[in-house]
Amino acid sequence: MRQRLLGVLVALLALVTALVGCGGGGAAGAHGPIGNVDIGAVPAQQLKDGGTFRWAIDLMPVNFNYNQVDGAEFNNNRVIASAIPHLWLAQPDGTVKMNGNYLTSATLTSTNPEVVTYTLRDEATWSDGTPITWRDFRAQWQALNGSNKNFQIASSTGYSEIASVERGTSDKQAVVTFATPFSDWQTIFDPLYPASTNTNPDVFNKGWTQGLPVTAGPFKLEQIDQTAKTITMVRDPKWWGTKPRLDRIIFRALPRVAQFDSLANNETDYVDIGTDVNAYTRALSTPGITIRKALAPNYSHVTFNGRPGTILADQKLRIAIQKGINREAITQALVGRIIPGIKPLGNHIYVQGEKGYQDNSQVIAYDPAEASRMLDSLGWTRQGQGTRTKDGKELVIRDVIPTETPASEQAARQIQQFLAGIGVKVDIMPVPSNDFFEKHVRPAAFDITQFSWIAVPFPVTTSSSIYGTRGDIQQNFGGIGNETINNLFAQASREFDPAKKIELANQIDREIWNTGHSLLLYQRPDVWGVRSGIAFVFKVTATTPIYTDIGFTR
Repeated sequence: MRQRLLGVLVALLALVTALVGCGGGGAAGAHGPIGNVDIGAVPAQQLKDGGTFRWAIDLMPVNFNYNQVDGAEFNNNRVIASAIPHLWLAQPDGTVKMNGNYLTSATLTSTNPEVVTYTLRDEATWSDGTPITWRDFRAQWQALNGSNKNFQIASSTGYSEIASVERGTSDKQAVVTFATPFSDWQTIFDPLYPASTNTNPDVFNKGWTQGLPVTAGPFKLEQIDQTAKTITMVRDPKWWGTKPRLDRIIFRALPRVAQFDSLANNETDYVDIGTDVNAYTRALSTPGITIRKALAPNYSHVTFNGRPGTILADQKLRIAIQKGINREAITQALVGRIIPGIKPLGNHIYVQGEKGYQDNSQVIAYDPAEASRMLDSLGWTRQGQGTRTKDGKELVIRDVIPTETPASEQAARQIQQFLAGIGVKVDIMPVPSNDFFEKHVRPAAFDITQFSWIAVPFPVTTSSSIYGTRGDIQQNFGGIGNETINNLFAQASREFDPAKKIELANQIDREIWNTGHSLLLYQRPDVWGVRSGIAFVFKVTATTPIYTDIGFTR
């Protein structure tokens, strides 16, 4: 759902991150379809019982607690979603539906004050035998509302608006009362973790770094092999829902450059081709491989570090530099052959195909002559074709990218070339992929950097931890924003009218562009290579995979 993670989340243009606060649905967040859905559906009787599905991911998760700042990451979500309760299932049209495996109802029972009542299935039980109850809701609210800074949370959005979580008619009912209206209430408690995780900061921060100690899903953890870089999930005989078709799922962490070879060599069954034109071309002619493709709700961008004391702390300097980068050329070079006619993305909140999308990027329209004039006016002077200087300091910015991600390197080289044309020197700094977020992005050890966000249901409120600067800003890595943006997000989170929320979202987006927070590149194509004979593997990233349905045809 929406971890824009936070996701999260694997770095550009291969590494994908996502925001915490998954979930979403209902009228206020409804979108139109982003692209066709191709999950390889077949009649149930044509599927085998059993089998091992080998799933390539970009890296080994460092924390299986998705609500902890290091755990809010796209690859991690694909692992834990097979074993940890997700209360809402994202649909292709941008809405969600309730997950009946865990809930019998979840309804907005009052609007003044706002009250949401969740009723759990009687069978819903954690793997240690503890029933899933209202206490799990209360503990998660208390851990994620931002009041106890010892909990290193990925986001407090939604939880900080709650006044209380109380027992309803039984232990299986949680009554959530909001102090401040929060229209996108389906973005919280998803995923849901046990109270035992959320009552102790040490357990919350470190208790899930070596595995999944407690689960409640169709699969459970069998083994983590750090040498082989594999995570093996097997059927959980205690699961009360539909029996999984597969015996096991093996997630294998591989460098992006090696993933298609693993598929072609029958070492994996499912890989993300994404923006890799070479892999895409090879997949077209590789026997036994099916390509599933759509314009996905992911988007690639360049994050700027505007924290005090950094070279890009000046908003006008950020805008000048952004105007010197040709987004159209980068978009065509990286994904034009995969998605012909694709255009650069023009909105930080909505992606193309979503209701509410409009291009608000005019302030950074490519204009190298104007960029040069702006740099001159800021005192960054240039002699001949050299690097600009000011007060004896060269205008040099560090572009930190993950290793072994060809698209990241290609984009960085193009940015370097465009900015050299206006007298800005770019030092490209490749760092190990496993260290990219933990040691460089999150601590803001960069001037610019590139990765992708995952856009999922309810894009407005769940974007606040990326672009806001008030309270919890764990995902605003460059620290850029203002009170106008903060106030607009607060207003949008209280707005239940879809049209008014869209209007507020575009006001937010225009202000984000004005701050020079980040330079959007393009909506990232969702391209997957799948071994023929595999059914019900999701394609569009915003759509929740149904792990019990994935299987092999007879």
